[in-house]
Amino acid sequence: MKQDFLKYQAQTSPYPLGMEVSYAVGSYIYDSNNKKYLDFVAGVSACSLGHQHPRVNQAIIDQLNKYSHVMVYGEYAQHPAVEYCKLLVQNLHPSLNKVYLVNSGTEACEGALKLVRRVTGRSQLISCHNAYHGNTMGSMSVMGFEERKQVFRPLIPDVDFITFNNEADLEKITTKTAGIILESIQGGAGFIEPKNDFLAKVKKRCEEVGALMIIDEIQPGFGRTGKLFGYENYNVVPDVVIIGKGMAGGMPVGGFIANEKYMDLLTHDPKLGHITTFGGHPVIAAASLATLQEVLEKDYTTQSLVKEKLFRTLLVHPLIEEIRGKGLMLAAMTKNAEITNQVILKCQDKGLILFWLLFEGCAIRITPPLTISEEEIKEGCAIILEAMDEVMNDTIDE
Repeated sequence: MKQDFLKYQAQTSPYPLGMEVSYAVGSYIYDSNNKKYLDFVAGVSACSLGHQHPRVNQAIIDQLNKYSHVMVYGEYAQHPAVEYCKLLVQNLHPSLNKVYLVNSGTEACEGALKLVRRVTGRSQLISCHNAYHGNTMGSMSVMGFEERKQVFRPLIPDVDFITFNNEADLEKITTKTAGIILESIQGGAGFIEPKNDFLAKVKKRCEEVGALMIIDEIQPGFGRTGKLFGYENYNVVPDVVIIGKGMAGGMPVGGFIANEKYMDLLTHDPKLGHITTFGGHPVIAAASLATLQEVLEKDYTTQSLVKEKLFRTLLVHPLIEEIRGKGLMLAAMTKNAEITNQVILKCQDKGLILFWLLFEGCAIRITPPLTISEEEIKEGCAIILEAMDEVMNDTIDE
């Protein structure tokens, strides 16, 4: 299978990990040799309830037995999508009261960028250095990492960048600015949290000049950081929220949320201001609804903070310089990228799945399912420490 994987399926890096997956359940993935791997990555924060969660699986099966795709988004009222959007809005600030469902995080970003231009009549967009919001052309235009996008230029015009947590840069938000897009916790940059009420200060500046604030919750959202959404930790209510990843228990999905007076502008001048065939797909919406219900009812948000403390208590090692992030969105920082690479690869050999971040080579991604148990955390952390001991000993031997 691996040979066919490399031959017929387009790759995204020269050296993919190439594990041959047989099945997955709970916090574990099993390969074709029936070796099990404890999953500390959760599909890059997407499998929020672990693998094969019974409630999500049953919701998918039940919906498949009723109907699957019947019409393009926004034309027919379909129960799973309606109920999902209703429950989501009921758990948000009153100003965030209308949801547009799409197929992925990057499509949600595209919709949000279009929306702020439509609302304000302005063109300038502002993002942050080392930001990541997806990989389609609009999303790439607000990616703050030139190395990854230079060969695809020209991208969309009138985009400027500021430094996350740099208050002096807020002067760049002016009456020419349609909107600024920020992650509530910078993901690819190294799980960097906002400091000194930075997000609230961004919102205040937006209000002063009539710009809109977009918060990207694709990674932090749905209970991972101790709140339903990451921005709730930082005393701010954005104008637009982008969602995806952990929203549907591992199914492909995305969405953007704003006030109805803004969202309704997409219906006219021009009509069909944002369209999608498969957005709000009933099977995916059913999975999203089941996931949100489970997260709310089982209070995984609070549990994520308890589990964070356990990770921080256990992961003490000379090779770990700090642990960044919040809840179950954590990054163990080493001294250099070579140490990080060795630890990640050694852990996979030992049956633990870790991963990298996009732009910060020293970071070891730790984003397990919200459902992970304390015993599984202890099991995985022991493997990390064992691998780090080996890396340290190898370095000494050299």
